[in-house]
Amino acid sequence: MRVVVAEDLFLIRDALIRMLTEHGFTVVAAVDNGPSLRKALAEERPDVAVVDVRLPPSFTDEGLQAAIQARRERPGFPVLVLSQYVEQLYARELLADGAGAVGYLLKDRVSNTEQFIDAVKSVTRGGTAMDAQVVAKLLTRGDARGRTAELSPREREVLSLIAAGRSNAAIGHQLTISASAVNKHISSIFGKLHLPESEDDNRRVLAVLAYLNR
Repeated sequence: MRVVVAEDLFLIRDALIRMLTEHGFTVVAAVDNGPSLRKALAEERPDVAVVDVRLPPSFTDEGLQAAIQARRERPGFPVLVLSQYVEQLYARELLADGAGAVGYLLKDRVSNTEQFIDAVKSVTRGGTAMDAQVVAKLLTRGDARGRTAELSPREREVLSLIAAGRSNAAIGHQLTISASAVNKHISSIFGKLHLPESEDDNRRVLAVLAYLNR
């Protein structure tokens, strides 16, 4: 897998490169600003990008916007965004196209190699990898509306773990329920969110998008 890394802090950038390389990824470009990121994504056409949200020169959301632009040009292009803080808007913007293959991870998770690499692998497989703190913040919101309000407490737990990028097996292990119970809850979630079977749509991604847009 060919990776482009964008991070303005040298120590974090170096750590990302080292971890990715040690786990079989090939870092084809490592940049520290927005314009260089856009150039690298266009010229290298990597398999996945690991991108800091805030990059020079503006230090606003240049990394995020470069990633979103890359996904417009290459629908479904896998992107894992890193952020210093929980920003719900960033997660929603990433998932807005419903194509999946996106992740949002807080920077302090980078020190956990296993969690970081699992998140990269999840997005490259077309899944989602939402940071647990992002999911927790969404769960505490008091303005839940629409279809997600119909979900049971257990279904909300299952959907929050889907949003965090967990597989069915991992969900069952964490909640101490059987594989068949996990499948039953997921089927119920899809039904309540009006997400019928389709060859074109990733229903797990659409379910997460509905969850984030509550």
